[in-house]
Amino acid sequence: MNWGSPEFIIFIVGISTAGWVINNWIRARHGYPLEDEWGGKSDRGGKEVSALKAENAELKERLAMFEDRVIVLERIATDKSVNLAAQIENLRGVGEKAQ
Repeated sequence: MNWGSPEFIIFIVGISTAGWVINNWIRARHGYPLEDEWGGKSDRGGKEVSALKAENAELKERLAMFEDRVIVLERIATDKSVNLAAQIENLRGVGEKAQ
């Protein structure tokens, strides 16, 4: 291959373009800002990302609250019926004494 031949120039341009495409693909995949046509960096929706992070934090808090409620409901559902019936009878007895 001749260093000044058109094939060599096309090969160098192709290698450079492929490197640029692979670099931008990796950056986009990992969330880094991408290069624009003039070598500057373009922001990828910083406001959207922060809004999504805030919504994610809110949803995690709600999920934790619901987990606590499910634990209480599971305890009620799995409590032995005899124990539950005794507690109900105790409550009825307290109500009858008050009357």
